[in-house]
Amino acid sequence: MRRPFTKMHGLGNDFVVFDAREQPLSLTGAQVRALADRHTGIGCDQLIVVEPSARATACMRIWNADGSIAEACGNAARCVAKLLGAEATIDSAGGLLDAAAGADAARVTYPAPRFDWDAIPLAYPLDTGDVPAAWQEGAYELAHGVAVNVGNPHIVFFVPDAAAVPLDVLGPRIERDALFPERVNVGVAQVVDRTHLILRVWERGAGLTRACGTGAMGAAVAAMRRRLVDAEVTVTLPGGDLTVAWNGGGPIMLSGPATTSFTGEVDL
Repeated sequence: MRRPFTKMHGLGNDFVVFDAREQPLSLTGAQVRALADRHTGIGCDQLIVVEPSARATACMRIWNADGSIAEACGNAARCVAKLLGAEATIDSAGGLLDAAAGADAARVTYPAPRFDWDAIPLAYPLDTGDVPAAWQEGAYELAHGVAVNVGNPHIVFFVPDAAAVPLDVLGPRIERDALFPERVNVGVAQVVDRTHLILRVWERGAGLTRACGTGAMGAAVAAMRRRLVDAEVTVTLPGGDLTVAWNGGGPIMLSGPATTSFTGEVDL
C-alpha cells in the first residue's frame, strides 16, 4: 500500500506527516521505527498522522522515532497548523490547541502548564520547583531541576553553559530514571538575560534534536516560575529561535518557523 507523505520541520526538528483525514491509517511501532530510520527509511524525529476530529479542525497523533507515543510536540503542531491552513484548532493527547499559520511560520497556543508532582508524573511527591535529585557524569552534575508538564513531561536544569553539558550521556540516563514512570524530556537552559534563553534538549524517545517546541515552552515556563526571565522570551536552540509567552497562569503561546521540505510516496 502506497501512501503520500509530507516531510516537514521546525528549526530542524523533522517530521514525516501523513494526512489521514480522508483515508484512515493504522501504523505499528515497527512501521514507525522503519519509516523514521535515517538510513533505510525516510528519516525523522517524530512521525505525525493527521486525522478527523469531532471537536477540532483535525486530530494530531504523534510517534517518536523509537516507536513510542508522544502526547505533545510543539514544532509538529506548528507544522500541522501550516498543513491545515491559516487558522485551525488541533486535537491532541496533550490538549486542544489553537493555531494560526503564515507562509513561513506558525503560532500554537497550548493549555496552561501543570506543576503538580502527579501531573508530570513523578514516582512520588516531590517539590517540582526544585526537584531534590541529581545526576552526575564525571565532574559534571545536573541538579535542582524544575519539573513541568506542557502537554508532555519535562525536567529543566539551569546551567552556566548549556553547550558544556554532556547531555548525550546524562539525557538518556535521566529520561529513564525510575523517578519518571512515563520517562521524561530533559532540558539544559542557560539564562542570557531577562528575554533570552539558550536551550538544548534530550527528547524522550528521539534523543538529541535540533529543536524541541515543548522543550522551549518547558524551559521558558520553568524560568518564569523561578523569576529568571520576563513573560515573553526568545529560546535559542541548535536549530534556531522560538518565542514563548506565558502570563503566569493561563495558556502558553509558542511561535516559530514551520517548513515543508518535500513530498513523496512510501510503500507501507
